Amino acid sequence: MPDQCVAGIDIGGTKIALAVADLEGRVLEKTRFPARTGERGPHAIIEEALAEIERMLGKTGAHLAAAGIGCGGPLDRKAGLILSPPNLPGWDEFPVVRIVEERLGVPALLDNDANAAALGEHRHGAGRGYKHLVYITQSTGIGGGVIVRGELVHGVYDGAGEVGHMTVLPDGPECGCGGRGCLEALCSGTALARRARARLAAGEASSLSSLSPNEVTGRAVAEAARAGDPVASRVWDEMIHYLAVGVGNLFNILAPEAVVIGGGVSEAGEQLFGPLRERVRARVRMLPPERINILQASLGGDSALHGAVILGQAARERRLEQTS
Repeated sequence: MPDQCVAGIDIGGTKIALAVADLEGRVLEKTRFPARTGERGPHAIIEEALAEIERMLGKTGAHLAAAGIGCGGPLDRKAGLILSPPNLPGWDEFPVVRIVEERLGVPALLDNDANAAALGEHRHGAGRGYKHLVYITQSTGIGGGVIVRGELVHGVYDGAGEVGHMTVLPDGPECGCGGRGCLEALCSGTALARRARARLAAGEASSLSSLSPNEVTGRAVAEAARAGDPVASRVWDEMIHYLAVGVGNLFNILAPEAVVIGGGVSEAGEQLFGPLRERVRARVRMLPPERINILQASLGGDSALHGAVILGQAARERRLEQTS
């Protein structure tokens, strides 16, 4: 076992994922537990997370050197605050970095969970070997992270990478951000379910009609489309159309070596990626088709957790620089 290690903390609305890794980023121990945000506040959840990290440290026998934290935004990354994410009710200006540093006695870094996932896929997943890539998480919502020359791009007020909020249909459906026609409002798993329910409510015949409204999820739509259901197939095809518009825009603007897509919707595999690649390559005329790489994330649900470990490595390196 190594003498030193770093910890990764991935904070989500439904689960908290944790890892302890050696200084090269190889995961030694990992675990996860339900967040249960409706039952308890942030202090209790973080307390359980830190207790789990201490338990894993006891198993490895390694000394903790630093910690990294990934969480859905909005965040104040520099101040180490979580600022009222929609999926974390009650986490209002929560000083997660200060709490982790005081409890564990090590430096910690915080970043958006989509940025963390981009880091994880870039270093350990489908994006290995690329210097320039865009990561998209297509799940309940849509987020993203942009890596240029091997480094995350944060932009003004850490606003870079919000690919879910680029407009792909002017004056389209309202998005949770307050805008209209955003990629998230048309292509997220939530949007898939909403559009399917609207068609069912209009009386269109579908195998999905046998489900309760709560059971008509993005996953259910994908499965029904794969089975040939006409309503689900139309909704799925519309989603791929707008996703191709958004991904095509990314290639036209940034010309990345690859776009990596993760999240629950991406688990459909070639049902998503086959037609998406075809449509994006037909739309993008400024790059050779063979240079348009659209890849499925390979770390599954652990992309952001691996990224949190990388943030922990960066926190350790920063501390070493400050003390040298």
